Amino acid sequence: MSVDTTPRSTTWTYVEGEWLEGNPKLIGPTSHAMWLGTTVFDGARWFDGISPDLDLHCQRVNRSATNMGMKPTMEAKEIEALALEGVRKFDGKTAIYIKPMYWAEHGMPYSVVTADPESTRFALCLFEAPMHTAKPSSLTVSPYRRPNPEVAMTGAKTGSLYPNSGRMIMEARNRGFDNALARDMNGNVAETASSNIFMVKDGVVMTPIANGTFLAGITRSRVIGLLRQAGLEVRETTLTVQDFMDADEIFTSGNYSKIVPVNRFEDRQLQEGPVARKALEVYMDWARSKTSDL
Repeated sequence: MSVDTTPRSTTWTYVEGEWLEGNPKLIGPTSHAMWLGTTVFDGARWFDGISPDLDLHCQRVNRSATNMGMKPTMEAKEIEALALEGVRKFDGKTAIYIKPMYWAEHGMPYSVVTADPESTRFALCLFEAPMHTAKPSSLTVSPYRRPNPEVAMTGAKTGSLYPNSGRMIMEARNRGFDNALARDMNGNVAETASSNIFMVKDGVVMTPIANGTFLAGITRSRVIGLLRQAGLEVRETTLTVQDFMDADEIFTSGNYSKIVPVNRFEDRQLQEGPVARKALEVYMDWARSKTSDL
């Protein structure tokens, strides 16, 4: 059977000392990652000659690998340098997604379920991905929940967590929404299916406090700090669905699209608010104030 594995955009992948164009076949049917899900990844962005917080994303992928029981084979600085080398293979016109990854090839002799850290492999994939910053999005409350650390590997950015996000988005889209607001097992708001979430009430910015059930993102942390520097009050706190129903404005943050305003939450229509615009402004001002990576 022939399967078309051609990527939908220009793609380069570094693996075992060489750059390969397209979608190389790296994981076989007996690989631990293939049938037992031992994969971790991270995602950074390159656009307009800059790659904000690339160093932090490279550091996090190594932490994720360690937390999944794997053994990182690259120093974060090496990953960062490789990423910038890979960027030079593109035309410099379209934004790029930078995705370092680790996976396990084998299990341990005493238990095949447990990954053998010595079998850890690394790849770095870069592909063109246009930015969708500030494009409004609609949200609905998902019937599905984010898992607690006791029942899932929430301490790593692992691929095994994302099927749950995928079904959240699919269920939301089937009901006419772009994305889903996800709650934790206690019923409090955690994030969306694919990004961190903020709300504004009476001029105060609020976001769910990190409690181990969701990825408290690098862009989230950057936005919190920049808004505080700009003079806004930002609280990390426990928030309910009702808090979001009563919010003056809602927006999301994430590496893929940076800042996205929410213009509909359930049956509520919202306008893009001044805080969302401010968040995007201060983030982009900060990012562009950095020396160009290239």
